[in-house]
Amino acid sequence: MKAPTTLIKGGLLAVSLAAFAPVAALAADVSIRLGHVLPESHSWHTAASGFADEVNSRTEGRVAIEVFPSGQLGSEKEVIEGLQFGSVQAGLIGSGSFQGIEPRMGIIEMPYAWGAREQAFAALDGDLGAALAEMMDAKGIKVLGWWENGFRNITNNVRPIENPEDLAGLKIRVTPDKVRLATFEGLGAEPAPLSFGELYSALQQGLFDAQENPLAIIYSASFFEVQKYVSLSEHIWGAATLTMSSATWDKISPEDQTIVMEAATTWGLKQRDMVAAANDELIAQLEAKGMAFNEVDKAAFIEAVAPIWESQKDVYGEELLTILDQYRK
Repeated sequence: MKAPTTLIKGGLLAVSLAAFAPVAALAADVSIRLGHVLPESHSWHTAASGFADEVNSRTEGRVAIEVFPSGQLGSEKEVIEGLQFGSVQAGLIGSGSFQGIEPRMGIIEMPYAWGAREQAFAALDGDLGAALAEMMDAKGIKVLGWWENGFRNITNNVRPIENPEDLAGLKIRVTPDKVRLATFEGLGAEPAPLSFGELYSALQQGLFDAQENPLAIIYSASFFEVQKYVSLSEHIWGAATLTMSSATWDKISPEDQTIVMEAATTWGLKQRDMVAAANDELIAQLEAKGMAFNEVDKAAFIEAVAPIWESQKDVYGEELLTILDQYRK
C-alpha cells in the first residue's frame, strides 16, 4: 500500500528536524576568540589550547573558545583595544602591555623587581594580583589568571653585554611602554618601540642591533638566525595575563564561570612548569644554533636602574609598593 503523500512529507520533515537537533544542542552560548602574538611552538599556545579544550569539553560546548596565535587578531595593543570594545573576546597578553590603559600594571615588570620567579608567583597569586585584577576590572577587562612570560635577556649582534656601559649606543627594540624605554635610556642604549610581529625583519635588516626577550621567545621566534650574543641579564620578569572582555565574561553563566576559572588555574600552573622545564634546554639549543652566552654584572645593572624606581613612586602609589615589597623580602 502506498503511503499518503502528507505522511511522507511529515516523515521527511521530522527526519530533517532530527538531523539538525544535535547541531542546535551543540551551539555555543558564548563563542570566544582568544588571541596572542607568539608562535604555535611557544608554551603560551600549548597552554592556551589546552585551556580552550578543557573549557569546551567541561561546558559541553556552552563556552566555545578558539585560539588565534602569531598576532592573527592583531598586536597586543590592538587585542587590548579589542577587549575593551568587544571585538576581541579574550587574550593572553604580556602584563607590561597593559600600561597604556592602566600604568600601574607596569609594577610587575619593573627592572630587577624579582630575585626569583617564585616571588612573583606568590605576589600575583596573592594580594598584588588581586589589587591589579581589580584595576583591570575597572577598565572592562577580566583577569582569569597570571601565567608566565619569564625573565628577559638581552641579545645583540655587536658584542657581549657584561656591564651597563656595554649597552652604550646600541639600537635596541623594546616593548612600547614608558618604563621600558626609560630603563634602557638610563642604561645608555638607544631604545625604540616596535610591535613583536615586525621584530624579526627589523633585526634581519639591521634596523636594530639588539632586542630583549625571554629565552623561550628568542628560540620560538628564531632570533638565533638574526642575533649572535645572548647576555643573561634577567633584567625583567614578566607575567602573561590571561584575560577576557568583561562584556563576554558577563554572558557566561555562574556555573560555567567557575569552570573557566578552574581551567585557567590548571593550565596556568602547567604553563609555568613548561617555562621552568625548558630553560636549561633552551640555552643548549640556542648555543647549538650558534648563539654565544655570557653572564652580566647584575649588581652594576641593579644600581644603574635605581633612578627608575624613584621616578615611578608616584605612579604606583605607596599602597601598591607596600604590597609589592612584602613579597620581595
